[in-house]
Amino acid sequence: MRVCIVGASGKLGRYMVQHALDRDYDVVGVCRQQSVEKLDAFKERITVIPGATNDPEVIKRALAGCDGVLVVLVPRGVHGYSTGTAQAVLDHAHPSARLVFSCGWHITRDGQDVYSRKLKAIVKVFGPLARLARFADLDDQVEACRRVFASDTRWTVVRGSDLEEGESQGLPVWSRHVGDPILESNITRRVDFAAADLKPLAVQ
Repeated sequence: MRVCIVGASGKLGRYMVQHALDRDYDVVGVCRQQSVEKLDAFKERITVIPGATNDPEVIKRALAGCDGVLVVLVPRGVHGYSTGTAQAVLDHAHPSARLVFSCGWHITRDGQDVYSRKLKAIVKVFGPLARLARFADLDDQVEACRRVFASDTRWTVVRGSDLEEGESQGLPVWSRHVGDPILESNITRRVDFAAADLKPLAVQ
């Protein structure tokens, strides 16, 4: 299987790369030019396509021949980086490709998620401050996922909890909605969250 990891140089992306290599996948990684060196540990083992992940031409080149695409949606800046990335992938992935998008817990598809007061307060306070500082726009992930939900591609959206470093504790439990009793803890090892992102690729 040939897999493209969009956002490969980040902490989560690098775990995805390792998991994919462990499964003997042929890996293509996309990351910004200034972050290419973060993938040095995988030299000679993966193909790296440098460039902005919201650049349609970069994504088109990277996705050529890929059976699966793992996308880390990063709400970087205030110019629709996540939305541009998601749209480029939706436009250029092969119709039969399995698409997996990773994003934050604040995304909802049907409005049935139940968020804690703490999480709602963090989003309410941090969101406007991050946008004011032109650091990030949380609504960008919302729009990106809205486009994914509306597409007719073979998509999966994996929403993240609070991530921490550490040894693997196995695949995390999951549920369709935030607030379900099974999700009594919202802390997940980053290495395990990356593994959960790869799991949908096995469903062909």
